[in-house]
Amino acid sequence: MAEQNEEGSGALALVQDEVEWATRAVEQGFDFMVTYSFQILGAVIILIIGYLLSNWAGNAILRLQERRNVDVTLRQFISSAIRLVVLVMFLIIAVGKLGISITPFVAAVGGLAVGISFALQGPVSNYGAGVVLILTRPFKVGDTIRVVDQAGIVQDISLAHTILATEDGEQIVIPNRHVVGEVLTNSWQYRIVEGEVGISYGDDPEVAIGLIRQVLADDPDVAKDPAGQVGIQAFGDSAVEIGYRFWVPTQNYFEVQYRVNLAVWKAIQSGGITIPFPQRDLHIRSQAG
Repeated sequence: MAEQNEEGSGALALVQDEVEWATRAVEQGFDFMVTYSFQILGAVIILIIGYLLSNWAGNAILRLQERRNVDVTLRQFISSAIRLVVLVMFLIIAVGKLGISITPFVAAVGGLAVGISFALQGPVSNYGAGVVLILTRPFKVGDTIRVVDQAGIVQDISLAHTILATEDGEQIVIPNRHVVGEVLTNSWQYRIVEGEVGISYGDDPEVAIGLIRQVLADDPDVAKDPAGQVGIQAFGDSAVEIGYRFWVPTQNYFEVQYRVNLAVWKAIQSGGITIPFPQRDLHIRSQAG
């Protein structure tokens, strides 16, 4: 009986302790709200104003750039940067409104940024290179570029990477750190096709050149400006090499190349020009006894 009384007293004491703890928590919460409610409300209002003002500033800058025909990627980047700067400024004001010193916070963020920069050196360098690309504009969406042994039409330029599209429907994603500092070829909407055909030394090269020029002029996908180039490229062992160069839209590069090569072969054949086989003349001398 005594043990039951002791157990009941212990349970009652435990309940009383929990009630007292809950009461103190409510009192402290109430005191905190009374003391800091206006500061919290002010900080929330500042954040709301900052959010609305940052959106307004970003949209205003975006509309201004659209009126001045600024490149799409560049104006999106500038607008986002302005929006972020305004929002961070109001965030700092809101933190100060709560009575929190931002000096330790800034120091901690700085130390964290240094650590993250070492851990994420590759991705961070991609973003830095992306900023350089957006500001310097060595190419734009729709241009044809060749970089790090890859070629294609620029489909998208972001802070982290550049996306190329090929004639085969493939998508090539190149990290921006591999674009900045590399040898980059920009041929805008076109790529150059280079070919050659050998003719016999007994044939007139001017006739062959005229036939190839006519093929280039008749093909609707071969660019007329700049015009194609045809001429004697080299004097081979068994043929005069006639070289030709012309520009075609990147998305039809291989299709036009194969079609023009076939048309050149047919034109050479129909024009009575001989395409010789590689050959060598052997002179055998016999020596007596």
